[in-house]
Amino acid sequence: MFLELRQLDIHYPGSPTPAVHGVSLNLRAGDIGVLIGPSGCGKTTLLRAVAGLEPVSGGKILLSSRVVSEAGHTEPAESRRIGMVFQDYALFPHMDVGRNVGFGLNHLPKAERQQRVAEVLELVGLGGADKRYPHELSGGQQQRVALARALAPKPDLLLLDEPFSNLDIDLRERLAHEVRNILKAAKATALLVTHDQLEAFAIGDVIGVMNEGQLHQWDDAYSLYHRPATRFVADFIGHGVFTPATLREVNGQIMVDTPVGTLSDVAECPLPCAFEGGQCDVLLRADDIVHDDHAPVKAEIIRKAFRGSEFLYTLRLASGELLMAHVPSHHDHKLGEWIGIRAEVDHVVTFNRACPVQNRELCQMPCSKAQACEHTDPQYQPVKFV
Repeated sequence: MFLELRQLDIHYPGSPTPAVHGVSLNLRAGDIGVLIGPSGCGKTTLLRAVAGLEPVSGGKILLSSRVVSEAGHTEPAESRRIGMVFQDYALFPHMDVGRNVGFGLNHLPKAERQQRVAEVLELVGLGGADKRYPHELSGGQQQRVALARALAPKPDLLLLDEPFSNLDIDLRERLAHEVRNILKAAKATALLVTHDQLEAFAIGDVIGVMNEGQLHQWDDAYSLYHRPATRFVADFIGHGVFTPATLREVNGQIMVDTPVGTLSDVAECPLPCAFEGGQCDVLLRADDIVHDDHAPVKAEIIRKAFRGSEFLYTLRLASGELLMAHVPSHHDHKLGEWIGIRAEVDHVVTFNRACPVQNRELCQMPCSKAQACEHTDPQYQPVKFV
């Protein structure tokens, strides 16, 4: 592994809670890792610690098996052979593109420096733009200049802090794909921070979901979506809801009773004995719910969001349960209208039933390990597939 974090803790002086707590992850050489999560979750703090800009209070950071950070020791940032791309690009406005890109190459002879500048500008699709100034470039072009400048010294690791946040929404995902191609062409190892899932999915080989200083899952995009490790990951990634369900076994087959019907022939479903009375919460994604006028289950449209090729409907069953569904946009139903729906689920993602009491201190439920919930058990983990 090229980058390794072992049980990393970061405390800010005077803060009662750690900014980062117990984070462990591995990033292989040549891979692109992405950290996502809500604002204030610790992802930028973690990136700064990897860069050597923040000391750690516990655990270790290793680069190529070399410890660069641990409690009481922080190897200087300039010794780590790390390149950084900042949110605001940080280009020098009084320098042309060529001098911006070559800023970290002053140790090279002039001819070598010019050759390397030309190479990286060609790599990022800005060949021949070396005499232009930052104000003459679009936001996307300025971002590529910043990337070229970071790549020019051939760093061992490239760090990118929300590099697309200043760009318009249509450009972000396209540029994320372009940056991925550039990094792969440069054979660069990179760690990027963003709060945008589409950017993360477009650029990352492996993605980490953080919340309140903890890393909930470090995995590929498919697994985050279809195999979320915690309730937070399931809720943060994609669109969906948790709905109460009951697991039961009939003639060796697992049946899942939900408010939208009974699911059968589902893969990777836990045995009913994994939950007390077989009762659990099931994650139903918006793409698990299909609009079908002939279905016996009806739901009321209480919210709709136009997404071009489809609507994202928020639906309410007669029982009061909420669901979400992606529906082709030519099915333009009105708010308050009742439509038929059915579930098409090929695998079931289950969690322990959520505690009805939202304040842990007031919770009187005598939960056993099988009944553990996020409010009563700080070591709460979802039931794994069997």
